[in-house]
Formats: sequence, structure tokens, C-alpha cells
Amino acid sequence: MKKILVVIALSSVMFACNNKAKQEEALRQQEAQKQLAIKAVKDSLRLDSFKRAEVAKKEAEVQAKHEAELAAARRAGQRSAAYSGSGGSSSSYGGTQPTAKKKGWSDAAKGAVIGGAAGAVGGALIDKKKGRGAIIGGLVGAGGGYLIGRGEDRKSGRVQPKN
Repeated sequence: MKKILVVIALSSVMFACNNKAKQEEALRQQEAQKQLAIKAVKDSLRLDSFKRAEVAKKEAEVQAKHEAELAAARRAGQRSAAYSGSGGSSSSYGGTQPTAKKKGWSDAAKGAVIGGAAGAVGGALIDKKKGRGAIIGGLVGAGGGYLIGRGEDRKSGRVQPKN
């Protein structure tokens, strides 16, 4: 009986020691995996920053090329204005850079349409004579919508603000 208890005690001690070693090894592996994940994130961030830098560099090159083309066009415009007898060496360019024309509806146009529609519906509902109320409401709504949209266009830079 003594021998059996000694064998059981030694076995439990061995298993207990072995279990701690396994736990420590598992913790080391988890820590190593965390470090690998952190390294991967850092590498991806570096790669993203390099890609952003490359994109910015390409955009700067395109911008420089575009500005060179504009300068060449200005010089050509000045020469043609001088040769056409427009009264000296002044160009018809005016000295300001042309702004890129934005496509689509302006906020002023959208506001006028939406305000006109809403005003027409509101005027028709309010006035006893539906046609007259719709016309008056549509005109008032379109005017109000235009003014609000024009203000938004000034804020966005589509229209130059008042001085």
C-alpha cells in the first residue's frame, strides 16, 4: 500500500510540474503571436504611409505638369494677343487662373426646384383657389430655395462670395 501511495504522489507531482511547463509554453506562444500581430500591423501602417507618399508624389508631379501646361498656354495666349493687334502686349487672359467648371446641378438650382415644388404644394393646400395658391407658393418657394442654395454655393466655393 505504501508503494502505491508513493507512486501516486510521484505521478501527481510529475503531472503538476508538467502542467506548469505547458501553461508557461502556451503563454510564451500567445505572447509571440501577439508580438507577430503587432509587427504585422506596424508593417502595414508603414506600407500604407509609403503608398500615401507615393500617391502624393505622383499628384505633385501631375500638378506641376498641369501648371507648366497652363504657363505655356498663357505665354502662347500673350503672343497671339500681341500679334492680333489688340493694342500692345496686354493679354486677354486677365491674370487669374481659370477655375475648373464643376459638373452637375448647383445648390442654388437644386434649392430653387425643391423650394418651388414644396411651395406649390403648400400654396395649393393653403389657398382656396388651388391654381393661384400653387403659383404663388411655387414662386415664393423657388425664390427662397434659390437664396439658400446660393449661400451654400458660396460656402463650397462654386460661386465667389460677395465682397
